[in-house]
Amino acid sequence: MASRKTIKSAFESLMFVWGEPLDAKLAAELFNMKPGDAYSCFKELQEEYEQEGRGIVIREIDGCFQFATRAENAEYIERLCTPVKQKRLTQSALEVLAIIAYKQPVTRGEIEAIRGIKCDRVLEGLAKKELIGEVGRSNAIGRPILYGTTPMFLRHFGFTDLGDLPEIEDIESSLGDEEAAGEQDSRQMTLSFGE
Repeated sequence: MASRKTIKSAFESLMFVWGEPLDAKLAAELFNMKPGDAYSCFKELQEEYEQEGRGIVIREIDGCFQFATRAENAEYIERLCTPVKQKRLTQSALEVLAIIAYKQPVTRGEIEAIRGIKCDRVLEGLAKKELIGEVGRSNAIGRPILYGTTPMFLRHFGFTDLGDLPEIEDIESSLGDEEAAGEQDSRQMTLSFGE
């Protein structure tokens, strides 16, 4: 088997070429090694990048790894790059996305019961942005579609996995504080999508 240094070097190359988050299990198969050992190599590499304070960091997303720019350098990147059109998620989309993130897997009917209004169009829009997807069928009458969040959801909101979601109590208290201050609109999350 190749040395650990060689494997980590290869993992860097693979992440660079792959472009999408690289699954540690897939990388392990390429070296005929255990997935846990590959994961450990990725974590070591991630720590090395962090210790050196490089402009590129290695971000973990649900057991996959990807290169990303260091958050502190965002201002300089924005100055260099042509602005990408930003599309704001509507309040309705944020509400539906939050319900799915916390209750998944969840049916359209369950979402509508919580919100009190229909959400067909909102679900279509979130699916089109690849933030949610079908994850199966319920055993209820008619076997309705079950929805869940996607790896794209994790990437765009900067979560490693769903365990990074804030506690619901935290959300409720922070929303209450902002409503009192009249700043709720400033909390809307934005996502950048190419035109």
